[in-house]
Amino acid sequence: MKFGMIAGAFLLLAGVSHAEGTVYDLTSAEKSGIMAGGDTRIAAFLDTDVIREVRPKARRQKIEYTRKFLNALPQPKLSEQASCLAEALYFEARGESVKGQFAVAEVIMNRVDSPAFPDSICGVIHQGTGRKYACQFTYTCDGYPEVMSEKSALHQVSKVAGIMARGAERPLTHGATYYHTLRVRPAWARKFSRTATIGVHHFYSRHTRLSSN
Repeated sequence: MKFGMIAGAFLLLAGVSHAEGTVYDLTSAEKSGIMAGGDTRIAAFLDTDVIREVRPKARRQKIEYTRKFLNALPQPKLSEQASCLAEALYFEARGESVKGQFAVAEVIMNRVDSPAFPDSICGVIHQGTGRKYACQFTYTCDGYPEVMSEKSALHQVSKVAGIMARGAERPLTHGATYYHTLRVRPAWARKFSRTATIGVHHFYSRHTRLSSN
Protein backbone atom coordinates (compact mmCIF):
# COMPACT_ATOMS: atom_id res chain seq x y z
CA MET A 1 0.00 0.00 0.00
CA LYS A 2 1.51 3.35 -1.06
CA PHE A 3 2.00 6.40 1.20
CA GLY A 4 -0.81 8.35 -0.45
CA MET A 5 -3.24 5.49 0.15
CA ILE A 6 -2.24 5.35 3.82
CA ALA A 7 -2.77 9.11 4.09
CA GLY A 8 -6.26 8.65 2.73
CA ALA A 9 -6.82 5.82 5.16
CA PHE A 10 -5.78 8.09 8.01
CA LEU A 11 -8.34 10.73 7.05
CA LEU A 12 -11.01 8.07 6.75
CA LEU A 13 -10.21 6.49 10.10
CA ALA A 14 -9.59 9.64 12.08
CA GLY A 15 -13.10 9.65 13.49
CA VAL A 16 -13.56 5.88 13.65
CA SER A 17 -12.95 3.73 16.71
CA HIS A 18 -10.67 0.69 16.50
CA ALA A 19 -13.62 -1.67 16.83
CA GLU A 20 -15.24 -0.11 13.77
CA GLY A 21 -12.07 0.51 11.73
CA THR A 22 -11.11 -1.17 8.51
CA VAL A 23 -8.07 -3.48 8.57
CA TYR A 24 -5.32 -2.40 6.18
CA ASP A 25 -2.60 -4.89 5.27
CA LEU A 26 1.02 -3.73 4.94
CA THR A 27 4.24 -5.54 4.27
CA SER A 28 7.05 -4.82 6.70
CA ALA A 29 8.86 -2.80 4.00
CA GLU A 30 5.82 -0.58 3.45
CA LYS A 31 5.39 -0.08 7.16
CA SER A 32 9.05 0.87 7.59
CA GLY A 33 8.82 3.33 4.71
CA ILE A 34 5.89 5.14 6.24
CA MET A 35 7.54 5.25 9.66
CA ALA A 36 10.64 6.76 8.06
CA GLY A 37 8.54 9.40 6.31
CA GLY A 38 8.01 11.23 9.58
CA ASP A 39 4.24 11.70 9.53
CA THR A 40 3.47 11.02 13.18
CA ARG A 41 -0.31 11.06 12.64
CA ILE A 42 -0.12 8.16 10.21
CA ALA A 43 2.71 6.43 12.06
CA ALA A 44 0.55 6.31 15.16
CA PHE A 45 -1.98 4.16 13.36
CA LEU A 46 0.67 1.68 12.35
CA ASP A 47 0.85 0.40 15.91
CA THR A 48 -2.91 0.01 16.38
CA ASP A 49 -5.21 -2.84 15.50
CA VAL A 50 -6.56 -0.83 12.56
CA ILE A 51 -3.57 -1.51 10.30
CA ARG A 52 -2.00 -4.97 10.35
CA GLU A 53 1.47 -5.85 9.13
CA VAL A 54 1.65 -8.87 6.83
CA ARG A 55 4.46 -10.78 5.23
CA PRO A 56 4.89 -10.93 1.45
CA LYS A 57 3.67 -14.17 -0.12
CA ALA A 58 6.33 -16.89 -0.30
CA ARG A 59 7.58 -18.02 -3.68
CA ARG A 60 6.51 -21.42 -4.91
CA GLN A 61 9.09 -24.15 -4.58
CA LYS A 62 10.93 -24.98 -7.80
CA ILE A 63 10.54 -28.67 -8.53
CA GLU A 64 13.05 -30.97 -10.17
CA TYR A 65 11.55 -34.31 -11.19
CA THR A 66 14.47 -36.41 -10.01
CA ARG A 67 15.26 -38.75 -7.14
CA LYS A 68 18.26 -36.57 -6.29
CA PHE A 69 15.93 -33.61 -5.72
CA LEU A 70 13.60 -35.62 -3.48
CA ASN A 71 16.43 -37.29 -1.57
CA ALA A 72 17.78 -33.88 -0.60
CA LEU A 73 14.48 -32.89 1.02
CA PRO A 74 13.68 -33.60 4.68
CA GLN A 75 10.92 -36.08 5.40
CA PRO A 76 7.74 -33.99 5.75
CA LYS A 77 5.14 -34.07 8.48
CA LEU A 78 1.98 -34.58 6.46
CA SER A 79 -1.45 -33.18 7.12
CA GLU A 80 -4.48 -35.47 6.90
CA GLN A 81 -5.13 -34.39 3.31
CA ALA A 82 -1.49 -34.80 2.26
CA SER A 83 -1.47 -38.25 3.89
CA CYS A 84 -4.41 -39.27 1.68
CA LEU A 85 -2.42 -38.10 -1.34
CA ALA A 86 0.67 -40.03 -0.25
CA GLU A 87 -1.41 -43.18 0.16
CA ALA A 88 -2.88 -42.81 -3.32
CA LEU A 89 0.54 -42.25 -4.84
CA TYR A 90 1.91 -45.30 -3.04
CA PHE A 91 -0.74 -47.65 -4.41
CA GLU A 92 -1.23 -45.98 -7.79
CA ALA A 93 2.29 -44.90 -8.76
CA ARG A 94 5.03 -46.12 -6.43
CA GLY A 95 6.67 -48.02 -9.31
CA GLU A 96 6.62 -44.94 -11.53
CA SER A 97 9.41 -42.44 -12.11
CA VAL A 98 9.47 -39.32 -9.95
CA LYS A 99 7.98 -37.40 -12.85
CA GLY A 100 5.24 -39.99 -13.18
CA GLN A 101 4.40 -39.72 -9.49
CA PHE A 102 4.11 -35.96 -9.72
CA ALA A 103 1.89 -36.39 -12.78
CA VAL A 104 -0.53 -38.67 -10.92
CA ALA A 105 -0.55 -36.19 -8.03
CA GLU A 106 -1.43 -33.43 -10.50
CA VAL A 107 -4.52 -35.33 -11.62
CA ILE A 108 -5.72 -35.66 -8.03
CA MET A 109 -5.11 -31.98 -7.31
CA ASN A 110 -6.81 -30.99 -10.58
CA ARG A 111 -9.85 -32.97 -9.49
CA VAL A 112 -9.92 -31.12 -6.17
CA ASP A 113 -10.15 -27.86 -8.14
CA SER A 114 -12.82 -29.18 -10.51
CA PRO A 115 -16.53 -28.70 -9.68
CA ALA A 116 -17.12 -32.19 -11.10
CA PHE A 117 -15.32 -33.83 -8.15
CA PRO A 118 -15.19 -33.52 -4.35
CA ASP A 119 -13.38 -30.44 -3.05
CA SER A 120 -10.80 -32.14 -0.84
CA ILE A 121 -7.92 -34.51 -1.54
CA CYS A 122 -9.32 -37.27 0.67
CA GLY A 123 -12.76 -36.75 -0.85
CA VAL A 124 -11.41 -37.13 -4.38
CA ILE A 125 -9.44 -40.26 -3.57
CA HIS A 126 -12.26 -42.00 -1.73
CA GLN A 127 -15.05 -40.96 -4.09
CA GLY A 128 -17.20 -44.03 -4.72
CA THR A 129 -15.31 -46.22 -2.26
CA GLY A 130 -17.55 -49.03 -1.05
CA ARG A 131 -19.72 -49.03 -4.16
CA LYS A 132 -19.05 -51.95 -6.50
CA TYR A 133 -17.32 -50.83 -9.73
CA ALA A 134 -17.82 -47.19 -8.72
CA CYS A 135 -14.59 -46.28 -6.93
CA GLN A 136 -12.33 -43.81 -8.69
CA PHE A 137 -9.07 -45.40 -7.51
CA THR A 138 -9.02 -49.19 -7.68
CA TYR A 139 -6.96 -49.75 -4.55
CA THR A 140 -9.76 -48.29 -2.42
CA CYS A 141 -12.23 -51.02 -3.41
CA ASP A 142 -10.19 -54.03 -4.52
CA GLY A 143 -10.80 -55.91 -1.30
CA TYR A 144 -7.16 -55.88 -0.21
CA PRO A 145 -5.99 -54.06 2.94
CA GLU A 146 -4.01 -50.86 2.39
CA VAL A 147 -0.68 -51.92 3.87
CA MET A 148 2.25 -49.68 2.90
CA SER A 149 5.20 -51.97 3.64
CA GLU A 150 7.78 -50.57 1.19
CA LYS A 151 9.29 -47.87 3.39
CA SER A 152 11.60 -46.31 0.81
CA ALA A 153 8.71 -45.98 -1.66
CA LEU A 154 6.50 -44.49 1.06
CA HIS A 155 9.15 -41.94 2.00
CA GLN A 156 9.46 -40.83 -1.62
CA VAL A 157 5.74 -40.48 -2.35
CA SER A 158 5.29 -38.68 0.97
CA LYS A 159 7.69 -35.99 -0.22
CA VAL A 160 5.83 -35.69 -3.52
CA ALA A 161 2.53 -35.47 -1.65
CA GLY A 162 3.85 -32.83 0.73
CA ILE A 163 4.97 -30.63 -2.15
CA MET A 164 1.79 -31.00 -4.19
CA ALA A 165 -0.61 -30.58 -1.26
CA ARG A 166 1.00 -27.21 -0.52
CA GLY A 167 -0.11 -25.88 -3.90
CA ALA A 168 2.82 -26.52 -6.24
CA GLU A 169 2.43 -25.70 -9.92
CA ARG A 170 1.13 -28.46 -12.23
CA PRO A 171 2.79 -28.17 -15.64
CA LEU A 172 3.07 -31.85 -16.56
CA THR A 173 -0.44 -33.01 -17.42
CA HIS A 174 -2.02 -29.80 -18.79
CA GLY A 175 -5.07 -29.90 -16.57
CA ALA A 176 -5.75 -33.65 -16.80
CA THR A 177 -8.38 -35.11 -14.49
CA TYR A 178 -8.16 -38.72 -15.71
CA TYR A 179 -5.42 -41.28 -16.38
CA HIS A 180 -4.92 -44.97 -17.01
CA THR A 181 -1.96 -47.30 -17.47
CA LEU A 182 -0.71 -48.21 -20.93
CA ARG A 183 -1.75 -51.82 -20.31
CA VAL A 184 -5.48 -51.06 -20.54
CA ARG A 185 -7.78 -49.31 -23.02
CA PRO A 186 -10.88 -48.16 -21.12
CA ALA A 187 -13.92 -47.12 -23.15
CA TRP A 188 -14.11 -43.73 -21.43
CA ALA A 189 -10.71 -42.74 -22.83
CA ARG A 190 -12.22 -42.37 -26.32
CA LYS A 191 -14.47 -39.59 -25.03
CA PHE A 192 -11.69 -37.39 -23.69
CA SER A 193 -8.62 -35.64 -25.07
CA ARG A 194 -5.23 -37.09 -24.19
CA THR A 195 -3.04 -34.37 -22.71
CA ALA A 196 0.17 -36.27 -21.96
CA THR A 197 1.88 -39.63 -21.78
CA ILE A 198 4.32 -39.92 -18.90
CA GLY A 199 5.92 -43.18 -17.86
CA VAL A 200 3.32 -45.94 -17.89
CA HIS A 201 0.27 -43.65 -17.86
CA HIS A 202 -1.84 -41.77 -20.41
CA PHE A 203 -3.46 -38.58 -19.08
CA TYR A 204 -6.74 -37.04 -20.22
CA SER A 205 -9.07 -34.11 -19.79
CA ARG A 206 -12.45 -33.39 -21.34
CA HIS A 207 -11.29 -30.58 -23.60
CA THR A 208 -7.62 -29.78 -24.16
CA ARG A 209 -4.66 -30.33 -26.46
CA LEU A 210 -2.42 -33.36 -26.89
CA SER A 211 1.09 -33.38 -25.46
CA SER A 212 3.74 -36.05 -24.99
CA ASN A 213 6.43 -36.24 -22.29
